[in-house]
Amino acid sequence: MTDILWSPPLDGHSRLEQFMADLDHRFDDYESLWRWSVDEPNAFWRAIWLASDPPSDGDPTRALMDDSMPGAVWFPDVRLNYAESMLRMPGRADDDTVVVAASQSRDDVLLTAHELRDQVARARAGLIRAGVTEGDRVAAYSPNIPETLVLLLAAASLGAVFTSCAPEFGTQSVVDRWQQIEPTVLLAVDGYRYGAKGIDRRAEVEAITASLPSLRAVVWLPYLDPAAEAPAGAITWADLTAESAPLQFVRLPFSAPLYVLFSSGTTGLPKPIVHGHGGITVEHFKSLALQHDLGPDDRFFWFSTTGWMMWNLLVSGLAVGSTVVMFDGNPAYPDTAMLWQLAERLQVTYFGTSAPFLLQCRKEGLVPREIADLSRLRGIGSTGAPLPAEGFRWVYDSVSATAHLASTSGGTDVCAAFVGAAPIVPVYAGEMSCRMLGASVEAYDDQHEPVVGALGELVITRPMPSMPIGFWGDTDGARYRATYFEDIPGVWRHGDWITITERGTCTITGRSDATLNRGGVRLGTSEFYTVVEALPEVLDSLVVHLEDDEGGAGRLLLFIVLAAGAELDDALTGKISMALRSQLSPRHVPDALHQVAALPRTLSGKKLEVPVKKILQGTPIEDAAATGALIDPTALEVFARFIR
Repeated sequence: MTDILWSPPLDGHSRLEQFMADLDHRFDDYESLWRWSVDEPNAFWRAIWLASDPPSDGDPTRALMDDSMPGAVWFPDVRLNYAESMLRMPGRADDDTVVVAASQSRDDVLLTAHELRDQVARARAGLIRAGVTEGDRVAAYSPNIPETLVLLLAAASLGAVFTSCAPEFGTQSVVDRWQQIEPTVLLAVDGYRYGAKGIDRRAEVEAITASLPSLRAVVWLPYLDPAAEAPAGAITWADLTAESAPLQFVRLPFSAPLYVLFSSGTTGLPKPIVHGHGGITVEHFKSLALQHDLGPDDRFFWFSTTGWMMWNLLVSGLAVGSTVVMFDGNPAYPDTAMLWQLAERLQVTYFGTSAPFLLQCRKEGLVPREIADLSRLRGIGSTGAPLPAEGFRWVYDSVSATAHLASTSGGTDVCAAFVGAAPIVPVYAGEMSCRMLGASVEAYDDQHEPVVGALGELVITRPMPSMPIGFWGDTDGARYRATYFEDIPGVWRHGDWITITERGTCTITGRSDATLNRGGVRLGTSEFYTVVEALPEVLDSLVVHLEDDEGGAGRLLLFIVLAAGAELDDALTGKISMALRSQLSPRHVPDALHQVAALPRTLSGKKLEVPVKKILQGTPIEDAAATGALIDPTALEVFARFIR
């Protein structure tokens, strides 16, 4: 039996229990509630609408008019605005602090509810002066700071469509994204500080603006250097927000476009994924209020940049009245203790981060509860990669014995999680606690039949409100259908391997397109990394399987980045092989092990297993991946040396 690390109090105080008490149905447990939520989506999402009560016009009786996938039609008879729902901030007074922003580039910034609404109203008026109207695209080349949030809400209030790229994105990465959607207004910072290092981005801003002929206005935010002069023809953020104005909202159809998020773009142009006002509003309420149990007494933090969907989820904390806690900078400067100490200083009650960050803290022997007062923490979130059992145990041993740990997995595609946690479900070591409400997640075998207790393809069999409206410019929907619905018509294939247990928990073992198949046995990549990266000598690792065209076993290749002072000698090779053999199986032992200086990762930290495999099979680097989408564009070059 897998360890139970946390058990729900079931005292009726969680928002999920209160939601269940208000329903006409009675449910014995989470599993029966989940089953109802996917079997009766019209009733479930209407209940979510009533619980969230977004400001709106019209009749929400019909929640799901057409359940086609793709092509589902949600709440056809209502009009609403995401920004209006966010700025209502239930349970908060005008003088309550609702945004707290820490930065390595400047002092803390705090905004009260009144100040946030005033800033949005001023930015809205500035956008109107710049000629922005409904449907125009408004872009931000800016970090996780209040100005980016204000611009999102101001654009949304007008019915304009928002998009953002973190300023660490290189010129080509930004241009590849924004030339597709043709923004009319751009907010840009002069640079930012990452740890002790100042990063000047003025040349990048100049190149980006020159590549976007659709721009009518550039808004300059001197962030790294308050004295940095604005480019010729630009207005400043102070100019944009100079004039006070009433705060107003255009109420729009449920499916009206809210913002465009982009796929990583590692194998071609990034896909411009369009999300709608209504879908994001109801999905984020469900996730934050019911699954994460957040409300007006919480200070909600998730480490993210504006190039990752977790930023969009973070700022939606306003919808449930939580104070949104932002941070911009290097999360490991001067060391990994910093974020935990920040959580104490800013009185964080929910601490969200990535699984790799938690594992790095564990590897360093950090005990956060000994260097910071984390007694306020009620919840800890982990995403971005599967968190292994050792990571779960480290959280409960070293961070908090009482906080609710939510290991989640979803995607930019839906700006939400498919599997995660709930405050009425136990936390088992190494397992995601449950399928999320309203997410009809199944594991499909090779015959496209659902399986339990066995590895399968992660699919979604019923529509979710936050599934994309479509891809920008994909007028006939062909690219959208090909991305998710081509393999199994009418079913969303997400591209992950998942195992759903008898008790409803889930484990994800890697991308299905990066599967390792040895002797007919599928091996997920995440379990490799858990074992190999637990060794003190190994900082990072990547594994690929090259199939034998004649049906043989093929070759399993493991690439590693070593810690300072470590050497890839026979002793370490044997140690790695023994660890894989004993903890996994003989099939997991690589045929060859190679040391590299760095591994290719996307700007959001994902390992590039498939492009590496393509390069090893002879695909030119420029055809295997878009190097502008990588943290280190040169990291793929070394793999050309290993072409079979």
